[in-house]
Amino acid sequence: MLTRVYLDPPDYKQLGQLVDELQAGAIFIYPTASGYAYCCDALNAKAIEELCRIKHLDPKKKALSIACASLSQVSEYCKMNDRAFRFIKEHEANYTFILPASGSLPKVFKHRHEVGVRLAQHPLGQLLTEHLGHPIITSSLPSEGITEVEYLTNPELIDERFGHAVARILDVGELPLAPSTIVDCTDEPFEIVRLGHGRLDAEEPLLADR
Repeated sequence: MLTRVYLDPPDYKQLGQLVDELQAGAIFIYPTASGYAYCCDALNAKAIEELCRIKHLDPKKKALSIACASLSQVSEYCKMNDRAFRFIKEHEANYTFILPASGSLPKVFKHRHEVGVRLAQHPLGQLLTEHLGHPIITSSLPSEGITEVEYLTNPELIDERFGHAVARILDVGELPLAPSTIVDCTDEPFEIVRLGHGRLDAEEPLLADR
């Protein structure tokens, strides 16, 4: 179902309904700084299993990603040393950080002992994670077989392609694709896994021992 969401100002009644649905296990397609993506409650194991089924993901082979409202929220669900904390604080936007998962996340995360982490940058993602009080799972829309990029950027076409599998598509208008830069922070020196919209110099001091 295509659901128009207005953010200026936010509709807190609608936001409360969306949070309730996430807690009940709903899967949405929602806006992020990288484009539209799947999301569900990161503490709802059944919702995570369903999202993995929809995306044909095996969490034993590929780390799942969560979106958090703040660094404080990240620290509740991931293990960070001072170096990782400082690095993430300086590179919040357009990055995904791979961190060791803590015991606060569902068992599905324990197969790989690590999790991808993003600080929610889009206003709706920020509101959802703040009002939910904990992270959401975030996972990009699959591009396999997509020959027209509009099926990943235009909410009406996203609904046509992916709407059958989710409870809602949270429509804030068209969004460009801007894949994040992925940095593995599980060991030092940190490693750039993928260069994306967030730019990083491989010689940046925080990536080396200092």
